[in-house]
Amino acid sequence: MLFHSSYTALLTPFKDNKVDYSSYKELIDFQINNGTHGLVPVGTTGESPTLSHDEHKKLIEVCIEQSNGRVPVIAGAGSNSTSEAVDFVKHACSAGADGLLVVTPYYNKPTQSGLLAHYNELIKHASKPIIIYDIPGRSVIQMTDETMAKLAQDQFIVGVKDATADLTRPTRLQNIIGDNFIQLSGEDGTALAYLAAGGHGCISVTANIAPNLLSRMHNAWKQGDINTAQEINKKLMPLHDALFCETSPGPLKYAASLLGICSSDARLPIVEIEEDSKLKVKDALKKTGLI
Repeated sequence: MLFHSSYTALLTPFKDNKVDYSSYKELIDFQINNGTHGLVPVGTTGESPTLSHDEHKKLIEVCIEQSNGRVPVIAGAGSNSTSEAVDFVKHACSAGADGLLVVTPYYNKPTQSGLLAHYNELIKHASKPIIIYDIPGRSVIQMTDETMAKLAQDQFIVGVKDATADLTRPTRLQNIIGDNFIQLSGEDGTALAYLAAGGHGCISVTANIAPNLLSRMHNAWKQGDINTAQEINKKLMPLHDALFCETSPGPLKYAASLLGICSSDARLPIVEIEEDSKLKVKDALKKTGLI
């Protein structure tokens, strides 16, 4: 399987509203040293909507350079503008990304025919495999299984990051598309159940601050050690919940600041989380044994 197990949806560290590349490089090394199986820069968790195009591209380049082939990099390359997405796809391919994460166009609300046209246009310019990012909670529209199956007929459409939390979907897609279509969860709280339903891994928010626990959980699952996977999942559940007590990545940024990974700074309109949310995050970090 090309992409599998625990991938981290990398946060983007900021300092005085500028990208903190030093902390970003340290985060990448921290991830790899703690067993993360792959990295995903400039996705939703990386605050891609508020990055300039130059920042977006540099973050991908720095991630590829810093990881230096130690783990695969799936670069965020989506936009609600097809022409902008084409530009990001071309750049990520030329920069040396191992794969591309392409979100369904948000805000525009395209039809299923519009989704087919969008991805088919990107395929024309891609030289690396594409993971469809289906996240209706953020993009408003959802790709149907039938549309996904049509796209999967092309060699460059190799899988999905599924953030619907629909645990019946992995099995349905296996029946429609086949076992080789890569299915990665985009929802930490149901990631283990997603594996049990036929999924292959997770692109995780929580892995930013708990990479070792999550890589161990996925390793245990692959080795058939279900009890260990369940115990780790149980331990992490309060943290999964706390990191979404407000709009992500606000709580994650605060948790990262407590662990000395980076500042809690996010870009507007994401703001500093409320005091009661800070208590929830801190308490979850204690319960998980991270502080």
